[in-house]
Amino acid sequence: MTDKITKDMPIQDIVMKHPESIDVFNKHGMHCVGCAAARFENLAQGCEAHSIDIDEMVKDLNNAAEDKAAQDHKNP
Repeated sequence: MTDKITKDMPIQDIVMKHPESIDVFNKHGMHCVGCAAARFENLAQGCEAHSIDIDEMVKDLNNAAEDKAAQDHKNP
């Protein structure tokens, strides 16, 4: 089990801790994971700025992180 991603986490921290999250951000149309705003905006702020459903984003990010953790556990 991984630490849960929450809406108050900085975007940069999410990407650094969970590189697999980049695909989720792109899927939701949030292509700013490498921009300057990602350093100081939290997930909720980024989603609001891009009119993205925060609950759906958090769910998808956590699913991706859990899938990656399960894969890593199977293939150490």
